[in-house]
Amino acid sequence: MVFITAEIGINHNGDIELAKKLIDTAITAGCDAVKFQKRNVEKVYTKKVLDTYRESMWGTTTREQKLGLEFSEKQYTKIDQYCKKKKILWYLSCWDVGSQIQMRKFKTKYNKVASAMLLHTKLLETIAEEGKYTFISTGMSTMNEISNAVKIFRNHDCPFELMHSHSAYPMPPHEANLKMIQTLGKKFKCKVGYSGHEISSYSICLAAVLLGATSIERHITLDRSMYGSDQAASLEHSGLVRLVRDIKELDFILGDGKKIIWDSELPAQKKLREVFG
Repeated sequence: MVFITAEIGINHNGDIELAKKLIDTAITAGCDAVKFQKRNVEKVYTKKVLDTYRESMWGTTTREQKLGLEFSEKQYTKIDQYCKKKKILWYLSCWDVGSQIQMRKFKTKYNKVASAMLLHTKLLETIAEEGKYTFISTGMSTMNEISNAVKIFRNHDCPFELMHSHSAYPMPPHEANLKMIQTLGKKFKCKVGYSGHEISSYSICLAAVLLGATSIERHITLDRSMYGSDQAASLEHSGLVRLVRDIKELDFILGDGKKIIWDSELPAQKKLREVFG
């Protein structure tokens, strides 16, 4: 079965109640998990970037905007409690070592490496040493860079799954290059999923499954017109429902590749071949 993650990311806009509504959206659509992001903005971004002018609902600097989008440990405690109450898995992609260590207290089942962090060796080591099953996104990365990340996880005997991805928000559909799913699988002999950032229909995700993707991650939102850089490349509830439904249907349609005669074929077999009996 394909594992489906609804990426909430920072689409909660710093609002815990909005986050809960997004979790509910994922649950009603039938997703397997929801994912968030955690970062110490002072560690991830330079002072020059943080001091730049950027008007938002939180102020007039990039620092204020980035801080406004971050949940505190206390808020993630509420997320943890809510997900447990609603019986859905949740996990995070942390963007710095301190955040990764801080979030260990929640004992989530999975970890995630964001494409942006694929070259952050110390962070990868910190994640891999936990030994949790980890989804590793590979956007804007070379095969050598992916190989180096894979070596870290294998050196720690940490189970992982690569995720073919494209780091533009939104991704131009003609740049999806879904055959990379098979390329990565053959090269690294591991499971490969797909993390999509397209604004077109969800057909790209379905094609990814047909090409062997073992997991799908898509950003979700309550309304694509809401404030935020990721909202436009996200699925609203109706689109998410259709995506999950069709992926699960594909699981049955694809079958196991073993040739059998179905019970439903027996009447036709008896009728149409009896002349040869």
